[in-house]
Amino acid sequence: MTIIIYGIRNCDTMKKARTWLDQHGVDYRFHDYKVEGIGRDVLESWSGKTGWETLLNRQGTTFRKLSEEEKQDIDRNKAIELMLAQPSLIKRPVLEKDGTILVGFRPQAYEDAFGA
Repeated sequence: MTIIIYGIRNCDTMKKARTWLDQHGVDYRFHDYKVEGIGRDVLESWSGKTGWETLLNRQGTTFRKLSEEEKQDIDRNKAIELMLAQPSLIKRPVLEKDGTILVGFRPQAYEDAFGA
């Protein structure tokens, strides 16, 4: 079973998720968007599974810094373009496990996923 957790190294939520995984002995690979980037195919796959609305982080400073034009009329294609251009717009973390994904960190969701 390959588990990949996607995010940005210095994100507080990422630190909480990685700490949880470490404390529960879950073996995973960390994919840093800032270092490794993210592909369109990955974002399209995730948006098909969870919806682009779940993936797009509208709460962060990166979204708030977008121009009003960029924030207008966001649909799936525009959201993917924005996330490709600025991976900080992807809600963190995204955890892939056995073909399913978890977006964001909620300890109960991780416990359910890993039977902890």
